[in-house]
Amino acid sequence: MSTTKIGLIGAGGVAARHARVLSGLPGVQVSGVTDVVPEAARRLADEHGAQVYADTAALLDSAPDAVYLCVPPFAHGDTERAVIAAGLPMFVEKPIAVDHGTAAEIAALVETGKVLTAVGHHWRYLPVVERAREVLAGRPVRLITGSWLDKTPPVAWWPIGGRSGGPVVEQAAHVLDLARHLAGEVDEVAAYGNGTPPAVEGADVDGATTAILRFASGAVGTLAATCVLGWKHRAGLEVYADGLALSLTETELVIRDGDGVETVRCEPTDGHVGVDRAFVRAVRGEEDDIRVPYAEALRTHELALAVALSAAEGRAVTPGAVRA
Repeated sequence: MSTTKIGLIGAGGVAARHARVLSGLPGVQVSGVTDVVPEAARRLADEHGAQVYADTAALLDSAPDAVYLCVPPFAHGDTERAVIAAGLPMFVEKPIAVDHGTAAEIAALVETGKVLTAVGHHWRYLPVVERAREVLAGRPVRLITGSWLDKTPPVAWWPIGGRSGGPVVEQAAHVLDLARHLAGEVDEVAAYGNGTPPAVEGADVDGATTAILRFASGAVGTLAATCVLGWKHRAGLEVYADGLALSLTETELVIRDGDGVETVRCEPTDGHVGVDRAFVRAVRGEEDDIRVPYAEALRTHELALAVALSAAEGRAVTPGAVRA
């Protein structure tokens, strides 16, 4: 097996997680790292025996087999354009942008260039999610309740809406993606924000958001999100169908029906490894198990933006409206 060389654009915590997973996969080498903070790039490169490059152009010139884009939400756009122009497979961490225009432009370029892509919605690779889909097969979802109840991450850009997109776009997108995965597309959302940001310097995002979701299938749902806690309290979904209740998180699925209760557990790392392994295998042409290519991630991004827009404007919004 020839070595698959991976370049990393961005050297923060998420990039470090991908680097650890990738370095543990057979025949994979993290070959290069670049970051706007050279010291961060150097630290991560040294951990994995990789080269440091001054910028994206230099990294691309080193001819990696694929590239990971692990940049903050506001930094998407130019980097994707450069990778697409180079014709390289690219893995993009979510959220894929802070706005719709940038993401839609990149999606069009990906389609035109026939570029292999994946986006980091790693929950879709969790065994508990696969089990939930098996249990729900043939049983229409009636109700979904989603939550992301957490703290404000300790990075300066996160509590600023124009930099992160806000908690719904940056954090709760995982839950919204799973809601789509299990119950289909959402036709309309009505959301409210409490208007008070978290007690963090410079913050301008809502400290809490709630939304009602109407699915095309007829199912209904809710989302609750907050970033004012000092810990990650809960992130997950509860799903209800006729005679069936599921409670799903990154670590556990609880299935309850008329026959009793079944609990299935997994490790969050199962999703981390699954999403990276699938991308590498697709790059090698061994298997196509990319569950969230860029176009699919755009649909989730549009839903998250619709929730944010509804909360900002106090009116019901269709996900398609954010394309205008």
